[in-house]
Amino acid sequence: MFPSLINTSLSKTLLAVTLLGFSLPSRAANPTPPNIVVILADDLGYSDLGCYGSEISTPNLDKLAENGMRFSQFYNTARCWPTRSAIITGYYPQQTNMDPPKGQRPKWVRPLPDLLKPAGYKSYHSGKWHIMNITQPVADGGFDHSYHLGDHNRFFNPTLTFKDDKKLPPVEKDSGYYATTAIADHAIECLKEHSAATPNRPFFTYIAFTAPHFPLHARAEDIARYKDRYLEGWDAVRAQRAENLRKLGIVNCALPPLETGFVPRYFKPDWLEILGGGEIDSIKPWKTLTPLQQRFQASKMAVHAAMVECMDREIGRILDQIRAMGAWDNTIVLFLSDNGADASILVRGDGHNQEAPPGSAESYLCLGPGWASASNAPFRRHKIWTHEGGISTPFIVHWPAGIKANNELRHEIAHVIDLAPTFLELAGITEKPRPGAPSRPGVSLASTFQKPGAPTHDELYFHHQGNRALRQGDYKLVSAQEDNDAWKLYNLATDRSELQNLTVKDPERTKSMVRRWEELNTRYTQDGIER
Repeated sequence: MFPSLINTSLSKTLLAVTLLGFSLPSRAANPTPPNIVVILADDLGYSDLGCYGSEISTPNLDKLAENGMRFSQFYNTARCWPTRSAIITGYYPQQTNMDPPKGQRPKWVRPLPDLLKPAGYKSYHSGKWHIMNITQPVADGGFDHSYHLGDHNRFFNPTLTFKDDKKLPPVEKDSGYYATTAIADHAIECLKEHSAATPNRPFFTYIAFTAPHFPLHARAEDIARYKDRYLEGWDAVRAQRAENLRKLGIVNCALPPLETGFVPRYFKPDWLEILGGGEIDSIKPWKTLTPLQQRFQASKMAVHAAMVECMDREIGRILDQIRAMGAWDNTIVLFLSDNGADASILVRGDGHNQEAPPGSAESYLCLGPGWASASNAPFRRHKIWTHEGGISTPFIVHWPAGIKANNELRHEIAHVIDLAPTFLELAGITEKPRPGAPSRPGVSLASTFQKPGAPTHDELYFHHQGNRALRQGDYKLVSAQEDNDAWKLYNLATDRSELQNLTVKDPERTKSMVRRWEELNTRYTQDGIER
């Protein structure tokens, strides 16, 4: 269900929260393990999809949600490389020396393709990699084929790409190349080869789009559809998305006020001169911006929306290929984002040409804190921070043969560390851990797919670049460098907006959770030590 259908379908949506029609097929009845497709967006905000309250056109993902399920409390790690590490290994990134990156992966780490091989899976990777201690997707990651986009600064002419770990020539300028399409092309190429050469074997396909990560690059015809859409400003868009999410039954929290004056962590003042008079260094109420600033900012969000729409369109092509192979019914498709929308304002790559049209190859723009706050609505903060805006992701699951639920919500607490154990259970694999491997911190979500209320996590741990959090049940403890590292306590059942600090009202719970976070931090950061 999406904003355009809210008024006509709200009753159906709310009813679907409590009514189920799902049964997980037994391996006896369905001896073929499901094909697994993981689609990962890059810096996509919680409310950037139509089925999560957005005005952006995402019909293919919306259709998956309408015929599957959406999670309201699914978490990532707040940053790109640690989330990717957690997906591929099934461990917190601290356990595998990935956050902070501090050397080689422990010898006991096994990437997902290796874990899935006993059930006959062929594995394919397309797109971003960015797992720094598993450097080669094929040789080190176990994938059968890979298209590795290693240049994150250029959507139209990347200089660093690899196919099956072998470096490709730089893409020429004005060649017609666009990264989102190239990633989908490779994924489709792998699926076609699989259908022709190994049709009786299951496949695992990991598709890691770079959209809508900075720089904001999109085709002109896609941008044109959103040219004036965002002149109403981030205040209005943010409020509308929050209201849509409440109507859809996905959230029930208040919309927090904009954190005016909030400056992105890595901001450098001289970038404002490079980017021109339309750029600003912090969040401000839309009405206080000059006409030049409003047009510039609206143009940035138009490019962001165009990138998301294009990604959805390319996802549609991939899904069409799966249907054409006759593999649709027994393919589980999962979609999520690696972190919340990014508040950064910076200049990298080839720099920024103020005369170039926004979104073109010669421009280098970032979403910035104003629009990131709208993209992460209704939550606080952004990528990097462990507040809800940084770690909450849309999560869609669709599997015709295994999930009979349609347009249902799951409010259970889940995390990217849960994907590996879920896939192992669905594939019927009993893992034999390598010597020295700690127990997995994640849980299988298969029972959650089956019915609401299935047990998942008693607690979840977060730590990224000085930002820390611990969730225990409905309570969340969180701190940030920008807040002088002070711990704050929130009850997410009534305050997922993280507005009412309970540390004074509930000091014993606060102390207990601080101690527990410290225990977990010590445990997980020592797991990566060679034994």
